Amino acid sequence: MAQKAIREYDGKALFSKQWENYFSGFHYGFKSVLVSSGAELLEIANKHGFEWLKQEALVAKPDMLFGKRGKNDLVLFRDQKPGDVTLAQAAKWIDEKSAHNTTLLSGQSGILTHFIVEPFTPHTQEQEYYISATTVGEDDVLYMSAEGGMEVEEGWDEKVIEVVIPISMSDADMEHAVKANIPSDIPAANKQAFAAFAIQFFKFYRDMNFAYLEINPIVMLENNNMAILDLVARLDDTAGFMMRDTWGEIEYPTAFGMEDQSPEEKAIADADSKSGASLKLTILNPMGRIWTMVAGGGASVVYADTIADFAEANGGSISDLANYGEYSGGPTTSETKFYADTVIDLMTRHKDPHGRDKILIIGGAIANFTDVAKTFTGIIQSFEVNAEKMKAHNTKIYVRRGGPNYEKGLKDIKEAADRLGLYIEVYGPETHVTDIVRMALEK
Repeated sequence: MAQKAIREYDGKALFSKQWENYFSGFHYGFKSVLVSSGAELLEIANKHGFEWLKQEALVAKPDMLFGKRGKNDLVLFRDQKPGDVTLAQAAKWIDEKSAHNTTLLSGQSGILTHFIVEPFTPHTQEQEYYISATTVGEDDVLYMSAEGGMEVEEGWDEKVIEVVIPISMSDADMEHAVKANIPSDIPAANKQAFAAFAIQFFKFYRDMNFAYLEINPIVMLENNNMAILDLVARLDDTAGFMMRDTWGEIEYPTAFGMEDQSPEEKAIADADSKSGASLKLTILNPMGRIWTMVAGGGASVVYADTIADFAEANGGSISDLANYGEYSGGPTTSETKFYADTVIDLMTRHKDPHGRDKILIIGGAIANFTDVAKTFTGIIQSFEVNAEKMKAHNTKIYVRRGGPNYEKGLKDIKEAADRLGLYIEVYGPETHVTDIVRMALEK
């Protein structure tokens, strides 16, 4: 499967185009524009059908294939300043944000060139829900939560319900499985409506040949009105020949910051585009001594912050952190080996200028559907190829992981490292998620 990410605007436009065919009983008032400048936004506002840009409170944000826009202070909306965001304010903000280089918390950097502008949707936190679907192996998986928003990744196992839907499952059995697994903390008054929407959402995901589709949050308003606040989508490009008319003219943009990527970063990005998993790599300092292989997007941010804090507290600096990235979403053994090979190759190209040991942090929270033993098999295969280079740089490996088959994964990676003569410390979910950072840097 060749996955290609699309803009949030194009994903919402496809929802709008197909809404009546899939979401019977629900209403979606699609109002959205994609612009590259404040002047373009002001020009569109004078066109017929776009009067709402002058009449309603607005929200503006970049639409460039990266998440956590709120945490990166890249969403303009009413709560950030007194009063509603007007057309003039949105146009000014877009020009300000596109006038200079922007660096994200992830380390990605570049010029913001595309912005999505929509009406502000007044709602309460209790009206926000999470829903997504993706392909894992040969099955589809639907995820649902009564809690939407930026914090859904924190406590994923407790908040999110997972429903595995094999390709061979009938529609009737799929509908039964979804209804039987609606999150218990969704208010009773909304459960039936949410179940109906979830079933229709999954059918839309599958029929439109998405490889990944996430709405976070979907807002359920009165009278079955739905608001799609944030959307992430990837299409299965191998279906393009038969979906051309249905999809319409959809752009497949280059990921933000990719123009200046190194060959290794581009190779990982290319692998990511062809995978059902998530593979990300940003090189922060090729001479750095602390390298990471972190499972999970949320965990990668936490590890980066923790490493920066402990490095400075133990006589180092934030520049000791060499990379930022993640491998998650159930990557295959071969995908994980390729990712590990890339990180280890980069890590062993340069000796530490101060003669210190290299540190490899293999961390993550408790996986929800990633088979830890399978991914660790890929890492072990990489160790076997790269062991001598790692020993030449006095590499110290610290592992913390939990999730499906984690006991076997931890046992296997410990035995392999010992056999290869590599220094390793291995910990399971009984250890705090980032405690291996403290152990590594205090030593």
